[in-house]
Amino acid sequence: MDDRSISLLIVDDHPVVRAGLAALLREHAGAGTVLEAADAGAGLALARAHTDLDVVLLDLMLPDGKGGTSAVESFVRLRPDLPVIVLSAIEDPALVRGALAAGALGYIPKSADTQTLLAALRFVMDGNLYVPPAMLVDGGVAAPKTHGLSERQVEVLRLLAAGLPNKAIGRQLGVSEKTVKAHVSAIFRGLNVANRVQAVAAARRWRLV
Repeated sequence: MDDRSISLLIVDDHPVVRAGLAALLREHAGAGTVLEAADAGAGLALARAHTDLDVVLLDLMLPDGKGGTSAVESFVRLRPDLPVIVLSAIEDPALVRGALAAGALGYIPKSADTQTLLAALRFVMDGNLYVPPAMLVDGGVAAPKTHGLSERQVEVLRLLAAGLPNKAIGRQLGVSEKTVKAHVSAIFRGLNVANRVQAVAAARRWRLV
């Protein structure tokens, strides 16, 4: 994370939590703009309108029926370039896995102290994936390295990032153009993106290429 002022969106239905986070982030994280929303619908509207946002802090238990991992998916679908960090009171490894699988780049328990919160925020904004250390244990959470993509799909993604068309990718990998198209479609689904440009942007942000 560089020294410039950052722009954040906090989506949480508790006004006191939002106000406390906003104050903390302005004081300690160099946040210049902190937008607030009480539910996922309002948060998505703000994310759509403010293209300069750097990160979203998202609670999963929201009152408008759009909470849970579906809220993560909605933000990733709308803005695949925008890191989403879940900030939740629930520390269930299954929920952490679900949030990461949906596209979140971090999961911070609300029980975390200020230092941990700020370090996790910096870690994600530097292009990494943050998982609570206590959950990186047997039976806990294994941080996904390829976002569900197969090794072959990652190969295709790297060639997409190099600017190769499907036919050239097929020649390089020794497969048909039809097979490449199938891999590309799977990549789009796996990364929750709609086109090559978004796929490459997401792959670079998540250090897949």
